[in-house]
Amino acid sequence: MRIRIVDAFTDRPFAGNPAGVLLLDSDTFPDDAWLQRVAAEVNLSETAFAHPLPAGGDADWALRWFTPTSEVAMCGHATLATAHVLHTTRATTGTPTGAVRFSALCGILTATAKDDGTFTLDFPTAPLTAIPVPDGIGEALGGVEVLSAHDTGPHIGDLLVELADERTVRTLTPDFPGLVAHSKRGIIATAAAEDPSLGYDFVSRCFFPQFGIDEDPVTGSAHTALAPYWSPRLGRDELTGLQASARTGLVATSLRGERTLLTGGAVTVIDGELMA
Repeated sequence: MRIRIVDAFTDRPFAGNPAGVLLLDSDTFPDDAWLQRVAAEVNLSETAFAHPLPAGGDADWALRWFTPTSEVAMCGHATLATAHVLHTTRATTGTPTGAVRFSALCGILTATAKDDGTFTLDFPTAPLTAIPVPDGIGEALGGVEVLSAHDTGPHIGDLLVELADERTVRTLTPDFPGLVAHSKRGIIATAAAEDPSLGYDFVSRCFFPQFGIDEDPVTGSAHTALAPYWSPRLGRDELTGLQASARTGLVATSLRGERTLLTGGAVTVIDGELMA
């Protein structure tokens, strides 16, 4: 079975967020235990599995995502990676030249190829709810002040926290066991950009130690919460986020009410064969 590693939310290899992508020949998914073993073997933040659906339905492909330890309900970068693979192999997969529709746990997701080689993902906007700052989160993030905290709703399920400034986000040194102890969810840490003329409006870093991922390089799904968080604060519906991980990546966002559009590029870096 063919397996690819694709760097998503980047235009060059070895940046952005790598995802495993497997296009399955069957019309159903293999058993969950096999999917989980493959994801653990690939050992990236997420591996995507997709199989074609009958023509004429609401979606073209069924799509699931697994971390090395569990299945997740939504994943932006692995969706982008899958769309990239389908687009580059459309002669054999029959993928339309424009949009491809995925049926996933979080609903129908659409990825549209653009003329510049990027893709725009149409995802549900995360419903944000302000909550008290959980005890111990600032300390677990490395002894920083947390200005506010928001719940990001059922599909993402993470905790979004605003910090004082961009430098604080960039220099975080989390206590990962402490994060797990203080929150069973992922943590999205964010701040406004110090200099928007550099091409981004806000920065973020995302931590998911409870899923076996201390830090995710570039998290598309997090931007479905970051876009509605920063839009009223910055006064614009179209914003660009920089995820300040070691690999870094840019995510262009466009807030459309209950939907958020995420745009980025992707590059295939490995194309090989799964033997088991």
